[in-house]
Amino acid sequence: MLLVLLSAFTALLTAGLGLGGGVLLLGGMAFLVPPAALIPVHGVVQIGANAGRTWLLRQHTDHGILLPFAIGALAGTLAGGSLALQLPPHWLNLALVLFILWAAWGRWPALRGRAERAGLWAGGLGISFLSMFVGATGPLVASLMKSRAMDRQRHMATFSACMTLQHGLKIAAFGLFGFQFAPWLPLLAAMIASGFIGTWLGERWLAGRSDAGFQRVLAWLLTAMALQLLWQATAPFR
Repeated sequence: MLLVLLSAFTALLTAGLGLGGGVLLLGGMAFLVPPAALIPVHGVVQIGANAGRTWLLRQHTDHGILLPFAIGALAGTLAGGSLALQLPPHWLNLALVLFILWAAWGRWPALRGRAERAGLWAGGLGISFLSMFVGATGPLVASLMKSRAMDRQRHMATFSACMTLQHGLKIAAFGLFGFQFAPWLPLLAAMIASGFIGTWLGERWLAGRSDAGFQRVLAWLLTAMALQLLWQATAPFR
């Protein structure tokens, strides 16, 4: 029940403020879902959250970003898939700690011209590789897209398309490499449904409001989650 409520709450934040829900959901799930199942299960919930927005906003998608990102994403997913299922749980938690801290406080360098196109391909590869280990790479994808001047609708359409593609490839890779999704289907269905409700509420209650204060609170909340996960990740060494 807690995960279902968390899915609705984080979807509300993403719909109203544009970013942050996926990482917050991942951090919360890390305390309740076994490390080996965390990234595949989170990926299914996130593709449910992004696919609807992708379809509704499809006419606004910037294919100049999506195509090179997709090519890199396919290569990165295949490279990271088998390795992700073989890592010990404490190493997965440690990778998650580092990613959450970067998502809270880090920045992606701006690129232009040919460097931008190469950066989209390399970014798709690198981010999708990381996604097999840390899951919620939305902040990285959004940062990668910042170098292009886009209005909010075009940005959200392209961002949602990239995330749907990335999570879809990730789910396919985990299934190919042996992860069993069937035991998780009832929970996944409930979390996806509650996420749709959260999205509906977020668009009506939070859209257009200032997110400056929220971003700071989110950064510190993610940092607190990361420190708790770090304590768990270092347990085998104590």
